[in-house]
Amino acid sequence: MNFEKARFNMVEQQVRPWEVLDQDVLDLLMTVRREEFVPAAYRNLAFADVEIPLPCGQVMLKPVIEGKILQALQVRHSDSVLEVGAGSGYFAALLAARAEWVRSVDIEPELVRLAHDNLERYGVDNVIVEEGDAAQGWPERAPYDVIVVSGGLPQLPRALLDQLRPGGRLFAFIGEAPVMKGRLVTCVEEGRFHSEDIFESLVPTLRNAPRHDAFRF
Repeated sequence: MNFEKARFNMVEQQVRPWEVLDQDVLDLLMTVRREEFVPAAYRNLAFADVEIPLPCGQVMLKPVIEGKILQALQVRHSDSVLEVGAGSGYFAALLAARAEWVRSVDIEPELVRLAHDNLERYGVDNVIVEEGDAAQGWPERAPYDVIVVSGGLPQLPRALLDQLRPGGRLFAFIGEAPVMKGRLVTCVEEGRFHSEDIFESLVPTLRNAPRHDAFRF
């Protein structure tokens, strides 16, 4: 496979037509080598418009979804980022290329090892991958400028929002099958939030996802 041609086609034929027009995001998807984070058995699908299976019933998000999330979050070089759900480490690598540092937390030890090993091999040095249940946040390094929840949540817990700095942005998939909303929440000021559903999708629900204490907008 010609990876460079496939990467170009992914950006120009999948991501850009889905109204991902931020050139910094498109350049990032061209720069970070997605194939380095895809399980060997699926490497020929690294740039396809599909979710790629990972251990523990999880998936790598479609490239168009990754592009949409990055465009919505507008990550800056001074940002501290919490990623809930480490996956293969690819999305953490994308975030790390834009942020000051990223803390990626996953409840599954196998995914923690996978993400850590991929990021280390790729030379990413501003991501810490930890094992734990961060479905209601990770207070140790809070508050954060950006929080990304890569798995589904039936409801958005108040605890996650309480860990955002004023001006901070949170992205999460909210709801249950057959449809989830890709939701962007901005902390306008302490205790006040603006919410916008920016697309629909369906992803595996986080293990131990809370079903109570939802924030009402």
